Amino acid sequence: MKTLLVVDDEAGITEALNDLLSEEGFHVLVASHGKEALARMAEKRPDLILLDYMMPVMDGRELLLALQGDAAHRDIPVLMMSAVPRSSLPLDCQPLAFLRKPFTIDRLLAEVNRLLGGGRP
Repeated sequence: MKTLLVVDDEAGITEALNDLLSEEGFHVLVASHGKEALARMAEKRPDLILLDYMMPVMDGRELLLALQGDAAHRDIPVLMMSAVPRSSLPLDCQPLAFLRKPFTIDRLLAEVNRLLGGGRP
């Protein structure tokens, strides 16, 4: 079973993604900001991270940079999600994949499966 880490400060989004992805057969971990995500990753290494860009405490850019600087985590694919367009992201914030909010469930699942190599849970 593939493990996904959903990092978003909006409880409604994390709950909806947790429910959806769990129903699809994934093990889902949830964090409300980057520091909490790092703590979750210490407990269980995710196969994919779904990361919001704008969050308090430690935002998506800061977490992405921390992951890229850590040999133990830099190979984990990151799907960033944001209401801002990808072209607005700073040059040092280039996730493997990007979804602009709002996105469809089908688009989300297609990206998740693509990033996991087409493998199902």
